[in-house]
Amino acid sequence: MKGNIVGGIGYLVEGAKMLGHPALRLFVIVPLVINIIIFATLIGYGLSFITEFMERWTAALPDWLGFIEWILWPLIWLTFSLISGYLFTAVALIIASPFNGLLAEKTEELVTGQPVSGPEGLAGALMMVPRGIVRELAKLIYYVPMAVFVLLITFIPVLNAVAPVLWFLLGAWMMSIQFVDYPVDNHQLGFADVKEAVRSRRLSSMGFGGAVALCTGIPIVNFFVVPAAVVGATLLWCKELDR
Repeated sequence: MKGNIVGGIGYLVEGAKMLGHPALRLFVIVPLVINIIIFATLIGYGLSFITEFMERWTAALPDWLGFIEWILWPLIWLTFSLISGYLFTAVALIIASPFNGLLAEKTEELVTGQPVSGPEGLAGALMMVPRGIVRELAKLIYYVPMAVFVLLITFIPVLNAVAPVLWFLLGAWMMSIQFVDYPVDNHQLGFADVKEAVRSRRLSSMGFGGAVALCTGIPIVNFFVVPAAVVGATLLWCKELDR
């Protein structure tokens, strides 16, 4: 496999550092506000649901199996963080996708010094809303069958011990596809081209996507990870994937 895991992680870090750049600042604010509203709302409901679920489930265990609770809580919380992090991010991205496309466009122009043919300004971004929603739904449809498979494993005794690892790997793969899609889409390339690009540098892509997946499950940090990931994915595209 080609690429570098540590280098992939570095793109997210570099993307976060660039968020305050004067050329990008305006295109960061709108997605950031959207992310804060959506994450704060959905995570509140999600935490309430998982806590109630675990309390009911553990209450049904016989006393002699009480020790399992200490094993299950970390696994359940890790699994929940990875699943919810991706799903909540997907909702935010469906709404903010045109603005994220603009952020990717301006980032690429800043890095390469070359103009990117795309919608100009917020008015142009708003006109791209239907296309952005269709693109996000296509990624969601691609994700669901794999998520269902891992979800089934989550409920199979013994095998469910590896479920958090599988959720993480799936989240890393999907996060790389999710965000690399923005610079790719700006070049009028299809979803198949996104998957091919990510596969071409699998280690770098998984390193980047894994870092994003972990950050989406961390409160407060997940408010800022989306614009940082858009910028980071554009850097990954410009430096490794655009061949």
